[in-house]
Amino acid sequence: MAENEPTPAEEAAARAKEQAEQDALPYKWQQTIGDVDIQISVPGNLKGRDLVVDIKKNSISAGIKGQEPVIKGDLPHAVKVDDSTWTLVPAPDGTKTIEIHLDKANKLEWWPHVVTDAPKIDVTKIVPENSKLSELDGETRGMVEKMMYDQRQKELGKPSSDEQKKLDILKKFQEQHPEMDFSNAKFN
Repeated sequence: MAENEPTPAEEAAARAKEQAEQDALPYKWQQTIGDVDIQISVPGNLKGRDLVVDIKKNSISAGIKGQEPVIKGDLPHAVKVDDSTWTLVPAPDGTKTIEIHLDKANKLEWWPHVVTDAPKIDVTKIVPENSKLSELDGETRGMVEKMMYDQRQKELGKPSSDEQKKLDILKKFQEQHPEMDFSNAKFN
């Protein structure tokens, strides 16, 4: 096991703590690489006009009119306001759910939380569903896979794919030119 790498027990404890923090939030949320969806349970007798949902490029506020917002704060990254929506949906148990859909401005970024003052999740542990990954066009999928690889390499203290490419080119050059001394070379 590499230095600083958590044991399976520490990893499980970290995941359990993270899950408990997320479960304690007054809303539920999930994300794909391109969007974030938030669900807030409200009493079943409420109508759309009883709610206040304010989605801005870099912030959100949502809740029941006249009460403290259930969620309010700065977003970790920008959203496309025109493509972000909310609806009020009846739930099977007689309550209703405010469903908020945020369209990420950057489609290649995982969010650690919905608002910056909420507990974070470890975005390095996100495993996108392969079906979702396969739906991406070739270029985007390649970029996402490269980002995931680079993130794993960074966690392990290993070079990213770009750094590895440079190291491979340098190694090949050194092999082709054994007469050159690289012992004092500095690489950025």
